[in-house]
Amino acid sequence: LLRPFADAGFILPAAISQRMPALTSSRSSSRLSYIDWMRGAACVLMFQTHCYDAWLGTAARKSSFFVWSQLLGSLPAPLFLFLAGISVVLVIDRAVVKGVPVRQITRKTMKRGLEILALGFLFRLQEFVIAWGWAPWTDLLRVDILNTIGVAIILMGLFCRLILPLAKRSVAMLGACGAALGISLLTPPLWTTFRPDWLPWPLESYINGVHNLGTPQAALFPVFPWAGFAFAGLATGLILNSTWSHRNEIKLFLLFGVAGAALYGLSRFLDTLHWQIFAAYDYWHTSPSFFLLRIGLLLMILAVIYGWCRWGAARWGFSPLIQMGKTSLLVYWVHLEFVYGRLSILPKHTVDIRTASAGLAVICVAMVLISILRTRFKGRRAEFLAWLRRPASAT
Repeated sequence: LLRPFADAGFILPAAISQRMPALTSSRSSSRLSYIDWMRGAACVLMFQTHCYDAWLGTAARKSSFFVWSQLLGSLPAPLFLFLAGISVVLVIDRAVVKGVPVRQITRKTMKRGLEILALGFLFRLQEFVIAWGWAPWTDLLRVDILNTIGVAIILMGLFCRLILPLAKRSVAMLGACGAALGISLLTPPLWTTFRPDWLPWPLESYINGVHNLGTPQAALFPVFPWAGFAFAGLATGLILNSTWSHRNEIKLFLLFGVAGAALYGLSRFLDTLHWQIFAAYDYWHTSPSFFLLRIGLLLMILAVIYGWCRWGAARWGFSPLIQMGKTSLLVYWVHLEFVYGRLSILPKHTVDIRTASAGLAVICVAMVLISILRTRFKGRRAEFLAWLRRPASAT
């Protein structure tokens, strides 16, 4: 069953298949640790962005502290999508090693994307019910980060269904890079001159985030450009799980750091050019130059966190970031209610930076505790139900 993939050198090169027990134990757990660490770091960046945005008063919102807080808040969404792409590769590779047919693998991948998309709709429904009376019904169709992650995973599953049986790993990696770059290059016209405004706005919103407001909204997460980060993660995952990378892991992450710095510099250079190929140029929202800059930052973050997890304090014992990274969907869902919802632990838009920072600390500790409870009781539902149904002891 696996011979076509081994011969093609894509999912299961012969060198990897011979060493698979070692790779699926120590190396795989190490890789999962820095992926979880990155996901946990994205959660903390998200917490601070939401907390300061929800709680700071007018005076504090004019400070440079708030500006930098919101600038850091532009990293979590690309991080989550980038890591989703890497995770898709890890899941597919493990499934192929177990002998699962490629059609079944990609079907399960797309099914997972549909599940996350459904969770996105469920989250919007919950927010609408909580805000009943003042939230417009159109909020039910708001394109949020969960919706985009779900759609991106579906698209990556479709991509893998078309590529896996045909291409070598290197070709698939180039295809994923091309998909990421193509999504980025299509973003400016799809937001401006070639908007698909002939579509109903709920569908167009998935393309350019127009919602029902007539123009694309920068606060939303449409497929263009956001799905491009997922395909960049897919390409990165294909490199990470290749034969060469397993033999040259340290060199690989050094190369990631250098490549990230190069993309960052290229982005700044392109932004200084006087000529542009697009009719409308918006560096911070639609520009492919800014897309390259964020990909560069993601690669540099990946390299730094790899070093931290291999040689730094992340190896000392319990890591709150790794813990939250394992349950990132849960803490994302829950923290919003304690920051933006009716259960907010502080009054909105009234407190100073010190008070908001104390609230942020409380949120972080609470989310770590919730994450621990989730992992402790995961898979123990039957045991818990049996305990509840146990007859009371005779007195």
